[in-house]
Amino acid sequence: MPFPTDPAQYPLLSGITYPADLRKLDEPQLEQVCKELRDFIIDVVSVKGGHFGASLGVVELTVALHYVFNTPYDQLVWDVGHQAYGHKILTGRREVFHTNRLYKGLSGFPKRSESEYDTFGVGHSSTSVGGALGMAVASKLKGEKDRQVVAVIGDGAMTAGMAFEALNHGGTANSDLLVVLNDNCMSIDPNVGALKEYLTDITTAEQPVRESQVPLLRTGGRP
Repeated sequence: MPFPTDPAQYPLLSGITYPADLRKLDEPQLEQVCKELRDFIIDVVSVKGGHFGASLGVVELTVALHYVFNTPYDQLVWDVGHQAYGHKILTGRREVFHTNRLYKGLSGFPKRSESEYDTFGVGHSSTSVGGALGMAVASKLKGEKDRQVVAVIGDGAMTAGMAFEALNHGGTANSDLLVVLNDNCMSIDPNVGALKEYLTDITTAEQPVRESQVPLLRTGGRP
């Protein structure tokens, strides 16, 4: 059963085929886009199956990243990939999203042969930072000073040694790499361990923002 995007039910989402269409909207409209995107994921996945919570939890983040960055020139790498349903819907695959995880349909994870927006083939955790770092170093060597590379990794995947090795390397590579930590206290099951406890502490503690940090917050960390 196909799921055509009804303009009456999804007035903004139905007009978004690629992120370039999303970027034509005004910022106040993005909240409605997020609502429609979340409803669309629920409508399809509740019938066809798939990863519910992971993708619903990053709807706003997905919209924000594609709105701010010039994808696919700017490269977006999702860790594991089960949270990439919204990403797929916004990148030319909305009308075939009902084939997700079906034979000859869309892959359940980002897949390079499926779309130029899927920059890295994934399916296992903790590879995003290393993959994105490789892309960032390559862009630097090619002299692409205007190209941004973003890795999105969850707090569950952050516990792996591969992620820490990539962070350790990235900190000295002097390349343009942004790592977004999606800290939602979830892995396959609720997350556990010392890192989870530390991240919870620093995000819930009442610590005022220092005046020197305000310009960085306003510019997203860019000088």
